[in-house]
Amino acid sequence: HLSIRRQRQMCIRDSPTTAASPVQPDYLTFILLFSLYTLRVTLYAAINRSLTVSHHVSCNDCSLSPICLPLAVAPAQLDQLDRIIHRGRPLKRGEHLFRATDGFDSVYAVRSGALKTYVVSDDGEEQVTGFYLPGEVLGMDGISTAHHVSNAKALETATVCEIPFSQLETLSQQIPSLQHHFFRLMSNEIRADRELHMLLGKKSADDRVASLLLSLSARHQRRGLSDHRFRLPMSRYDIANYLGMAVETVSRIFTRFQQQQWLRVTGRDIEILDRARLCGQNHDPALELTL
Repeated sequence: HLSIRRQRQMCIRDSPTTAASPVQPDYLTFILLFSLYTLRVTLYAAINRSLTVSHHVSCNDCSLSPICLPLAVAPAQLDQLDRIIHRGRPLKRGEHLFRATDGFDSVYAVRSGALKTYVVSDDGEEQVTGFYLPGEVLGMDGISTAHHVSNAKALETATVCEIPFSQLETLSQQIPSLQHHFFRLMSNEIRADRELHMLLGKKSADDRVASLLLSLSARHQRRGLSDHRFRLPMSRYDIANYLGMAVETVSRIFTRFQQQQWLRVTGRDIEILDRARLCGQNHDPALELTL
């Protein structure tokens, strides 16, 4: 009887229980991954919907109209300008808007994000020639040659308004103020190039960095944003390349400006603490508007 009892106990111990078994870890992992995937798809769909809506913002509704081409157009004529503008998909970071030797057909107004223009020398060296923020127009380099002579690349996700130049010319004949404003933009481009050459040729390294920061500050102010707190859309490498300096020199200058309590720098976030000292006694205010 004792051996029979032991056998029964062993059978009971080894037999499968009717209680609910714990969920296997692999199944929990699958459920978690599937939930994350569903959330990701939902977020991407929401972002795409918002971008699609933003593509169709008219000049009348655009917050940049006070500093962009619509500045020169009377409200009653704004629809004429709006009809010739093409609003395409956003540019991803690193994506080109146009390349050197591309045929010139349009100029572009930046709606969001930032772009840089650059040229490539015969030995393959890249030289940054400009940075463009929302409300600013680029692509005018191809007017005289019928093709672009520089490259334009997005520094971050960016959207632009494409303005076919032939249609802009026709509309400018009907709206003289628009033509005059466009001539002013071209004049500013020429002046910016000249002043950049002066900056690189005569200013110290500290003055070059200070002038660029003050330029970005003034351009943010024109958009109604803070002129003492802003984020740099470009890397230290791009800044150094644009100003004709080594990256290490740019980093040392930022560090020195912080130690002197002229700036507070956190990554690409800039806060101007002492504008008077940053400007210096020999600073040219015109550089703030055109660099």
